[in-house]
Amino acid sequence: MSFVTTSAYHLEPESIGELIADCAGIPSSLQAENLPLPRQIAPPWTVDEHCLAQVADLDAYV
Repeated sequence: MSFVTTSAYHLEPESIGELIADCAGIPSSLQAENLPLPRQIAPPWTVDEHCLAQVADLDAYV
């Protein structure tokens, strides 16, 4: 199986002007200020007694 790729997607801009031109071509619907907010912010990660018990003897294996 062979894949055909175009180099246009793999080229890096050669100058800051080329980078700015590339970014200017991004549709406004995809720009950061127009993206939807996340549905829900995850609660902060916490460690409870059950988690601590799972690693209580970890030093014995190190």
